[in-house]
Amino acid sequence: MLPLRRRIVLPLAMLLSLFVLLLLKSDNTTPGFWKQLGKQDAGSSRPYSKPVITDPTVLNDDSYFWRKRPTRHPVASLRSFPTGKPLALPKVQASFPKENASDKQLRLQRQKAVETAFMRCWTSYSKHAWLQDELTPLSGGARNPFGGWAATLVDSLDTLHIMGLHGEFERAAAAAANISFETSSLEQVNVFETTIRYLGGFLAAYDLSGDPRLLKKAREAGDMLYAAFDTPNRMPVTRWDFGKAAAGGPQEAADWALVAEIGSLCVEFTRLSLATGDARWFDASERITDALRAQQGRTQLPGLWPISVNPRDGVFTADNTFSLGAMADSVFEYLPKMAALAGGLLPHYRAMYEDAMATAIRHNFWRPMVPDEADILISSSVHTARDGATGAFTPSVERVGQHLVCFAGGMLALGGRLFRKPEHMEYAKKLVDGCVWTYRAVPSGMMPETFAMAPCPPPSSSATDDRACPWDEAAWKRAVLREAGAGEDADADDFASRADAVIRERRLPRGFTAIPDARYILRPEAIESVFVLYRTTGDRALLDTAWDMFSAIQRHTETAYANAALADVTGATPPQTDSMESFWMGETLKYFYLMFSEPNLVSLDEWVFNTEAHPLRRLVP
Repeated sequence: MLPLRRRIVLPLAMLLSLFVLLLLKSDNTTPGFWKQLGKQDAGSSRPYSKPVITDPTVLNDDSYFWRKRPTRHPVASLRSFPTGKPLALPKVQASFPKENASDKQLRLQRQKAVETAFMRCWTSYSKHAWLQDELTPLSGGARNPFGGWAATLVDSLDTLHIMGLHGEFERAAAAAANISFETSSLEQVNVFETTIRYLGGFLAAYDLSGDPRLLKKAREAGDMLYAAFDTPNRMPVTRWDFGKAAAGGPQEAADWALVAEIGSLCVEFTRLSLATGDARWFDASERITDALRAQQGRTQLPGLWPISVNPRDGVFTADNTFSLGAMADSVFEYLPKMAALAGGLLPHYRAMYEDAMATAIRHNFWRPMVPDEADILISSSVHTARDGATGAFTPSVERVGQHLVCFAGGMLALGGRLFRKPEHMEYAKKLVDGCVWTYRAVPSGMMPETFAMAPCPPPSSSATDDRACPWDEAAWKRAVLREAGAGEDADADDFASRADAVIRERRLPRGFTAIPDARYILRPEAIESVFVLYRTTGDRALLDTAWDMFSAIQRHTETAYANAALADVTGATPPQTDSMESFWMGETLKYFYLMFSEPNLVSLDEWVFNTEAHPLRRLVP
């Protein structure tokens, strides 16, 4: 039997050895090696092997322009990321049953339609705006609102890789490798926008591909951004004088900043420190987290931070407006995402998230009165005012919704699964339903930037169902008049006819009392939360929801070159504007594509998305 056994085993062993040798010779740090892994491997549950970086300048290059800048306020002692094995956190993604042949065919058809839309935009960008920040989709020109560092190209790197467009990815990665951060088209650089687009984009593309050129660019962007922290208290200059910093001039943090811009750097900075082994960036962002954490319970609405803060004096409690929406959004979004990214080794992020959501659920979420009496939620801003008699702060909610705050449903879905809080999943579903309802209620099929609605009346003591919210046509019309400035005249006998005139003039769908900003600027937040809710619940009805959203957006925004923002979605033919922000290809189309992908492609159990939809590797056991 031995000869027969040798005849089978030895050739197999020789073939295996030859295969391993070929892999070793191929140098697995090159893009070609990672390209061969295939489309699904880009973000599947395949075990991740970090490529070996042999070039020291990838991780540390003291001759680099921003490293040579003299440091005026050095850090005496850097805080390092905790040592120890990542924890086995609860599973985020739902268990998906095997789909039948017809469902798979439909899903793949929809996925291909998204890919086709992306490639139209990418081809036009490549032809008309290559290495510029943005393509202008009506005129076929270009503009540079983000420093002139090819924002659309960098934002699209990981989308190209996820879609399996490896030839285009290789071309884009080669171009990205030559971007220089030594000069800028802007005098003032927004540190937050630069972090989420460029640093996040390079890190995600590196994590997906293993291409060391992209880690080097991430480190170079990180070195530049780190210079904004060279202030007396190590708080960053969020609206940064690029030229002054490049010349080595003195810097000081401003006495006013948006909380989102100062508090939303931790995901990218932490991932960069983990990828390079350099603690500087983790230390920098954790100093901000320390300040947020210490003052979270001392604001005028304890649990939430206000939308503006004072980084110069380290005071994050003075403002009286609190929101999960614009100007504050990602500081809350990053709390559960940091817990996931860090593999549970930074438990304070979970505590901060739970405190923040307890307050938001109590004060910021409310149910609007709508014609079909749907049980949905809207998240709005809250303002506080001091009571003259008691000195206590009294909150009041502003009944205005935003497209941007639609991310909150996905945040609560992630937190609900990650921290085993089923009540957060319920709030997530109702918030997502609110955004979907708003899309469907507008004739064009797209939600406006901002809108106002009337709240459900408080339940009476005799009500048998406190979830009931009957539609009241007269109450809605009175609310329309109040929003239009009619004031007390809303109660006059002719209120209905006057309200009808306002409704016709402003094209208000039933349920909306005002639409202050009727634009749609190709935003991703609604499809982002639909995607996260789908991955966390497995609810297949959300696939049709996403397709309806994509179809409406594509129908109205498509141009001869790409896709354009819309000036007013309330009309039958929304007018287009000559704008296509980089997040259209970096976020919106990516989420639509992943919606119709296999659930293991960029699994939420292995990846966490930054606020620009760039997937970064989570630490897992």
